[in-house]
Amino acid sequence: MTISVGILTAGGDSPGLNAAIRAIGKSAAAQDMQLIGFRDGFRGLMENRTVRLTAGEVSGILTRGGTLLGTSRDKPHKMPVGSRTLDMREKMAEVYEANHLEVLVCLGGGGTQKNALRLMDAGLNVITLPKTIDNDVYGTDITFGFDTALGIATDAVDRLHSTAHSHHRIIVLEIMGHNTGWLALGAGIAGGADVVLIPEIPYDIDVVARAVMRRSKAGKNFSIVAVAEGAVSAEGTRVLEEARAQVEQAESKKDRKRAKAALTQAREEQTGNTLRLTHDLEERTGLESRLTILGHVQRGGAPSAGDRLLATRLGTACVDLIRAGTYGVMVASRGDGVEAMPLEEVVGKRKSVPPDHPWLASARTIGMCLGD
Repeated sequence: MTISVGILTAGGDSPGLNAAIRAIGKSAAAQDMQLIGFRDGFRGLMENRTVRLTAGEVSGILTRGGTLLGTSRDKPHKMPVGSRTLDMREKMAEVYEANHLEVLVCLGGGGTQKNALRLMDAGLNVITLPKTIDNDVYGTDITFGFDTALGIATDAVDRLHSTAHSHHRIIVLEIMGHNTGWLALGAGIAGGADVVLIPEIPYDIDVVARAVMRRSKAGKNFSIVAVAEGAVSAEGTRVLEEARAQVEQAESKKDRKRAKAALTQAREEQTGNTLRLTHDLEERTGLESRLTILGHVQRGGAPSAGDRLLATRLGTACVDLIRAGTYGVMVASRGDGVEAMPLEEVVGKRKSVPPDHPWLASARTIGMCLGD
């Protein structure tokens, strides 16, 4: 009997999604499985917008960026429908049954893992694959999309050296990473940045300025500062922690509402941190400073060889798990192999850069300033 497998991509687009779809599609066809794609993430599942993904349909997409299926950030339990926001999990379960699916495969980052677990709780068989350029999904050594973005960000650091040197400037480069610094740290080390600032290490602007001035006094006429978009100063971190503590300590509903509003304001005040950092460095050092924001270019283009290999490895392993009837798991990368991580152990956690990580140790050893 032919097994019907559903598949969707959710959250932000990422290099390697098509490679993973291709691996699942070709492996499924080889094992007499039918692959049904849902367009535009969980919304496409709710609306039953499908496309049949035969081995022929997925042929030739290995090198393409983005996702053949399209994506969205809609959440199954909080989906805008008309003028209302509704829990559409029951409707999704009906679509799942109407297509006679054995399992739904969800490709995405941390938010997608949460949403897949919500669908599992609603009675669907699910398997997930970890995708994000931030490399912050808990339980896997690496996510596909990260290697490509790391190469793009590193190339940007490389290219900025020439203009920084020519104009004797401080160049601040904002790299993606709201909550974790894997991308900024990796690109900073690989590209030879002089300062790297990440969310895991609150920075002191005076420490950064002194590091730049030491270079200047040593005859270095430029500095490259690689900053994760979520990096926050020590003072900003203190304000945020105090605001979070007030939310946790609020006893009445009124106090909690007021505390949440204060936390939202504190978070909003941290937006534009990188621009402020650039201005502050120019003011403190007297050196011309310029800001470059990479933005979504880090997520674009063809996936690297590393991401193609990883996505293919996880995709074929996914089909093996389907054949074995192993559901409710994320296909995690473990060394040269894979591991089926229960979704309950993945959701609600984040893989941050630990303080004893070898990358940080190497950065400090070569004299890189980390802002602390």
